[in-house]
Amino acid sequence: MPLPRLNVHRHDHTTRALITLAGEIDLATAPLVRAALTECLHDGIRTTDVDLTEVTFCDASGLNAFLTASGLATEAGTILRLHHPPPIMARIIEITGSGFLLHELHGVRPPTRRFPSGGAR
Repeated sequence: MPLPRLNVHRHDHTTRALITLAGEIDLATAPLVRAALTECLHDGIRTTDVDLTEVTFCDASGLNAFLTASGLATEAGTILRLHHPPPIMARIIEITGSGFLLHELHGVRPPTRRFPSGGAR
């Protein structure tokens, strides 16, 4: 049996949770991410921090899981914050306009200057 491509660890401290993800987040593993984040809401966690240091890959289904969880957290009056995304994931978050997910905005590269902002291409 193959090893899981994504490991999900959760550590709670009163009304805060740290979820550490390691491996690949894709169509097959995004449901694990979604379930972990949803469980935090159901368990009354007020702040969920997600450590992405050990994530080696994240596709659109992974980003969608984070965006959906962020919307649910906002509706519930709770906080979801992503920490330490790998550079390629930080870039994807940046170009999709999803930077609000990141706790440490300084970890994202500044926007590219190839096109003037607000101007025609």
